[in-house]
Amino acid sequence: MLRYLPFLLVLAVWIYAFIDCLNTPESEVKGLPKVVWIIVVLLFGEVLVGPVAWLVAGKVRRAPARWTAPDDNPEFLASLEDRKRRDLDEEA
Repeated sequence: MLRYLPFLLVLAVWIYAFIDCLNTPESEVKGLPKVVWIIVVLLFGEVLVGPVAWLVAGKVRRAPARWTAPDDNPEFLASLEDRKRRDLDEEA
């Protein structure tokens, strides 16, 4: 079973890169047109050159959005103040 592991890992990376390439919008593809990237991933997938090239250089990568706690978020605090003012105006 262990001798099949390298083959399965290559296959998994190949499939992941192919599906990722298909699902990426054209506006986020860099370097080559999306169709060319798909061909590169398919043709050079067995030796991992195509999938690794796609994962490293083919897609615009963005940093994940940073989560802000509600008590540190100025927009949330401002909305609380607005809600408080509206509630006071309605009571008066």
